[in-house]
Amino acid sequence: MNSSLSSLYLFQSVFNPLNSFTRLAGNTPAPGRVLMRFTLWLLLLPPLFSWIGGYLFGWRLGAAEPLMFPAATLTLISAAYFVILVFGFVTTAIISRWMAATYGASDAAGLHFALIGIVGEPLALASAAHLFPDVFFNVLVMIPAMIWSMYLLYTGIPVVLGIPPERGMLMASALVGWLLVAAVSLLGLTMGLWVAGIGPALAV
Repeated sequence: MNSSLSSLYLFQSVFNPLNSFTRLAGNTPAPGRVLMRFTLWLLLLPPLFSWIGGYLFGWRLGAAEPLMFPAATLTLISAAYFVILVFGFVTTAIISRWMAATYGASDAAGLHFALIGIVGEPLALASAAHLFPDVFFNVLVMIPAMIWSMYLLYTGIPVVLGIPPERGMLMASALVGWLLVAAVSLLGLTMGLWVAGIGPALAV
């Protein structure tokens, strides 16, 4: 891994983010290199954990009995999960770059891809909770990870993109707004497809 990606070492980025952000600010990694060598592997974790947990224990959504799906159905769901994660990552990095001009930040695509990758690391690691896919347990694990990702976003934007903290806060807040809209839209789309019969039958 070359110096432009050295700031993306997994545990360093999570537990020593300021050093990672400072090192990243001095480099301009290629977006494709960040995606292929770093981000895709992180994005594989949640679908993989979800498949294993669903196959071994079933999905526990508050009902008395867990929902068990055949391996083929779990594979389709996990594949769709992975595609959505990749799409979300790429679109968020692109929107972050698009916002850069408004806030006077660097528009180097590689920086935005790397920054969003680092911000998403806590959520990818916390997805190990999918190994036991109980809704309540996963919420307990994912909420602290989400808070840490928010901290990384607000801390990293000024350092990596070279803007004052106050503008970094505004840009980070705008990105959070985009993520919230995207999440709600995804939930609505998923529910609509499921109601239309496009999805696994729950037999309830």
